[in-house]
Amino acid sequence: MLWSLLKILVFVAIIALLAFGAGLLMETAGGVQITVAGTEYTLGALQSVIALGVLVFGVWLFLKLLSLLVATLHFLNGDETALSRYWDKGRERKGYQALADGLMALASGEGRLALAKAARAEKYLQKPDLTDLLVAQAAEMSGDTRKAAEAYKRLLSNQPTRFVGVRGIMKQKLSEGDTETALQLAEKALALRPKHEEVQDTLLRLQAQAEDWAGARKTLSTKLKTGTLPRDVFKRRDAVLALSASKGILDEGATVEQQEQAIEANRLSP
Repeated sequence: MLWSLLKILVFVAIIALLAFGAGLLMETAGGVQITVAGTEYTLGALQSVIALGVLVFGVWLFLKLLSLLVATLHFLNGDETALSRYWDKGRERKGYQALADGLMALASGEGRLALAKAARAEKYLQKPDLTDLLVAQAAEMSGDTRKAAEAYKRLLSNQPTRFVGVRGIMKQKLSEGDTETALQLAEKALALRPKHEEVQDTLLRLQAQAEDWAGARKTLSTKLKTGTLPRDVFKRRDAVLALSASKGILDEGATVEQQEQAIEANRLSP
C-alpha cells in the first residue's frame, strides 16, 4: 500500500516537473532556425526540445531496424544470430514435446502414433541417437520389422547406443529362428555389457543349443563374477556343462580333453 502511494507521488511529481519545464520553455525567448531547401523554419524553445526528442527517437528506431535487417541477412546466410537461436529454441521445444508424446504413446501401446511422433521429433531435433530408439520400439510394436531393423542398424554407429542396436537385432534374429547369427550378436552384446543378465542368459542358452560347452562355461563364469548367479548354482551348472562336454568319453576315439572334462565334472558335482 505504501509502495503504491509512493509510486503515485513520484509519477505526479514527474508530471509536475515536466509541466513546469514546458512552461519555462514557452516563456523563454529565442529558438532555433533551420534552413531546408532554401526555406527557413524558426522553432521556439519548447518546439526545439520536442524536435530534438523526435530526432533522437527517430535515430534509435533507425538503428534498431538496421540491426534487425542485418540479423535477418545473417540468418538467411546460415550464420548464428539471436534470430536463429530463437528459431532453434522453438524447434527444440517442439521436438522434445513430440519425443515425450511418442514415449507416452509407446507406453500406451499405440505403435503407429509413436512412429508418427518419432518422425516429428526427428524433424525438429535432428538427434537420431534419441529418436531412432523410439522408432525401433514403435516399429516393433506395429509389426514393421524392416523399419525396426533399419533403426537398430543406425544405432550401431554411435558408441552410447551400440549395445541397444546389437541387442535389438539379436532379438529379431531369434524371432526369425536364425540362432547362428543371434549367437554371434549375443557375444558382441555381452562384450559391450558384461553385467546384462538377459544377454547372459540368452547367450548361455544359445551356446548350449550349439553344444559350445567351452563358451557356455565361460559365460557361466561371467554370471558368477557379475553376481547374477549364486556360487552353489554355478557349481552344479558348471558340472553339467563339463559332463556335456565329455559325453563322448565312452567312445573309442575319446580325446584327452573329453576325459579331463569328465574328471572335472565329477570333481565339481560327484
